[in-house]
Order: sequence, then C-alpha cells, then structure tokens
Amino acid sequence: MFIKMKQILYKNTAISYSDTGKGTTVVLLHGFLENKTMWKDLAPILSNKNRVITIDLLGHGATDCLGYVHSMEDNVEIVKAVLSQLRIRKAVFVGHSMGGYVALAFAELYPNAVKGLVLMNSTSKEDSPERKHNRDRAIKAVKQNYINFVRLSVANLFSENNQKRLEKEIENVKLEALKTPLQGIVASLEGMKIRKDRQFILNESKFPKLLILGEKDGVLIYKDNLPQIENTDVKLVTFQDGHMSHIENKEELGKTLLDFLKVI
Repeated sequence: MFIKMKQILYKNTAISYSDTGKGTTVVLLHGFLENKTMWKDLAPILSNKNRVITIDLLGHGATDCLGYVHSMEDNVEIVKAVLSQLRIRKAVFVGHSMGGYVALAFAELYPNAVKGLVLMNSTSKEDSPERKHNRDRAIKAVKQNYINFVRLSVANLFSENNQKRLEKEIENVKLEALKTPLQGIVASLEGMKIRKDRQFILNESKFPKLLILGEKDGVLIYKDNLPQIENTDVKLVTFQDGHMSHIENKEELGKTLLDFLKVI
C-alpha cells in the first residue's frame, strides 16, 4: 500500500504527514528517534475503517527543526496545524513513547479535539530527577559520538529475548533513527526533560483512554507505571515484551487498537 507523503509549512518549517482512509480520524504520533514510517504495518490495518494521519514530529523524519528545544507544546502546535489544514475537528490520538507525551499535552491544550487517547509504551508522569540527569548525559553522549549513541539507544528498546529474533527489524529501526539530525535529537531530549506531569489527564478527562505497557520494557519500568492509572477509568493492556510493541507484539497491538476504536 503506497501512502503519499504531504507537507505543510508552519512558522516557515516544513511539517511532513500522511493522510489515508475514511472514517474516525486516528492520529499516530511516533516516539523519539522514530518517524512516521514506524506505522507502516499498522496504518494500513487501521485505515480500512478509519482515517489515519501520521505526522513527523519536530526534528524527526521529513519534518524540520524549529529551534534548540522542541517542547511537547511545540509539537502539539504542529499537530494542530496539520489537523486544521485538513479541517479535522476531533480525533483519536495514539502516541508511542514521546508521541504519548505529545498526545497528553494536546489533550490538555485542546481537550475538545480529543475523541480518545492511547498511550503506547508511554507515561503521563514527568521525568524523575534521575531521568532528567540521564537526559543531560544523553545530550553529551550524542554530541560526542552520534552513531554510537543512536545504535545503543535503539538496541535498549527491545526486550532481551527479542534481540536475536528481531535482528533484521532492529537494524531497520537503527537505520531510520540515524536519519534523525543531531539538532533534532538534542532538542527533543531537552523538550522531554522539561515536560510537565500530566497524570491529571488520566484522572479527569472523560474520553476513552488506553495504556499499553510492555512487561520487559527497559525504558519505562512496568511496575513503576501502574500507579498512574489506579482509581481511573484507563484501560490497561499488557504485552510480554519491551518498549517496541508495534514490532515486538505487532499482531496483538493491531487487534488491541481496532478493539479500542470500536468502542469510540
């Protein structure tokens, strides 16, 4: 299935997106070091009965950088610009990792535009002091050795038992990640570091919400992310692998998202 890539200009910055299918609009937001190609297997499944929009976030894929810090709010504004261009008023948002942080920020800024929210290997919690410190270390590391940083970062996203089984897929993820410019990497690390805590979105918002976690996720520790949905109406789906559910648990993820969209 060939999906035509499109572009808009936002503040003289090229923003790249795709738009396919008809029905309920589903906006797919990729994670750090990823781009809209991460949805290549999922988008065709979802677009059978839905309108699927994929967007390259700032400094990723074919979207340009917009400064030295790409805050989650900056990313929200480019997502909003794409939706405004397409005259889409309401959508379901699916965010992987950093894309989840952007989806949460969107839900805070434009609550009436959200029909449903899926956090996929993501969290509503802000960075802990330790994670903030690790972001600073990552910024130093990527400036010192870009290729090494990207390759190590990608390897850590998969559970240990999948390192061999998914060797080819992991290599493809690395190749896509290496297309991310240094400025895009640093600006996103800075933006994630300063993002605010948005657990109140999970507690207070009325639209359907789904949290997808991997039991062996080395980036977002499973047990640390369960308390955020206690006493909420957020549905939890647990997969047995790592941070990359769209690759490690591809079939189950497709079914999970289709089931979620049926209730909206």
